[in-house]
Amino acid sequence: MQNMKQKKINALTYIITIVFSAIFIIGGNRIFTHKTDFWSNENGLSEKARIIEITDIDTESYMIDSETTMSNTEISFKAEILSGDYKGRIVKGIQNIDNFSPYVSRQVEVRDKVLLTHDTGEDLDMSKGWIYSEILRTDKLIILLCVFLGLMLLFGGKKGVNTIVSLGLTCLAVFCVFVPSVMAGANIYITSIAVCLYTIVMTLIIVNGCDKKTLSAIIGCFFGVLISGILTLIMNKVLDLTGILDETSIGIAMLNTEKPIDPLAIIFGSVIIGAMGAVMDVSMSISSSLYELSNKVKNLDFSTLLSSGFEIGRDIMGTMANTLVLAYIGSSLSSLLLLIMYNPNILSLMNREMVVVEVMQSLIGSIGILFAIPFTSLVASLLYTKKDIDTEDLL
Repeated sequence: MQNMKQKKINALTYIITIVFSAIFIIGGNRIFTHKTDFWSNENGLSEKARIIEITDIDTESYMIDSETTMSNTEISFKAEILSGDYKGRIVKGIQNIDNFSPYVSRQVEVRDKVLLTHDTGEDLDMSKGWIYSEILRTDKLIILLCVFLGLMLLFGGKKGVNTIVSLGLTCLAVFCVFVPSVMAGANIYITSIAVCLYTIVMTLIIVNGCDKKTLSAIIGCFFGVLISGILTLIMNKVLDLTGILDETSIGIAMLNTEKPIDPLAIIFGSVIIGAMGAVMDVSMSISSSLYELSNKVKNLDFSTLLSSGFEIGRDIMGTMANTLVLAYIGSSLSSLLLLIMYNPNILSLMNREMVVVEVMQSLIGSIGILFAIPFTSLVASLLYTKKDIDTEDLL
């Protein structure tokens, strides 16, 4: 009877979470995209296309100095548009290859799928003037995504389905709500916190259901992310950061002159969103472990569960801290290599704001994990030893 009641609670909570997610994502997206024209086609049109004929290849050489000769190759082609309003039309385009650039793309060939761009306007001839932008890579990337989803379903079963649903909703929340809010000039501190809170609750409820272990994991994760956010605000002041890390930061700061984007707020958002996944993992692992322990071993007291949570946390925190640090290092490896090559002085390198922020993100995320461990253990131990309280109703 109790099991049936719990299943009904889980099913109802699952439906409510999905409905709320739809409202949050669709509503948030409409609110913020309404305030910005960033996604309009005023800056150009981009469409998928397939090369069907190479019509001309023209190479022009020119002298940079007495010893250096450069060349520019212009490849003219015909292509079939594969997407958008011009799907099925045969158009003319060009590809320019300049060997002066450090990045030299290969020449397009017949049957290549590419991305073409074109200026927009009523008086433009859309049958020509298309410019090669990139080789189309998203189709192959979608195949890899399908393999990942298939393996998730194969190994995860029902849990795999729920994981895919939560992952999809998380990506939608970030790219359809948080990113548009930044471009619309909204308060990044508020929107990043809102997206984090939504993601934590949604993910843990959808993946693990509505019970005591989910509640303790949510509370523990909230606390860990909260600590990370507070430390980020403090360290932004203590380290006297500007938020301008590289050319990308400068470009972002100059995107919207009416409502400039605060680069320090971007750092805040990146820290708590980046730390959230690891903190959530640690909180759920401890909560689930203590839940199973309390079910398998009857009459465990509060202090025994709490000490067990601390012990489990000690085993987890080393690998999770490594995961967070290595994730930040891996995401900025090219930039770090370039900085190391041009900054042989270690003191100068470690004082570069870009390096400082990367180190700060790793340390603050790890501190969030460390605080999530005792707090999740404390909450879980309280919930699991309060047998006289129906903690399911707390959700």
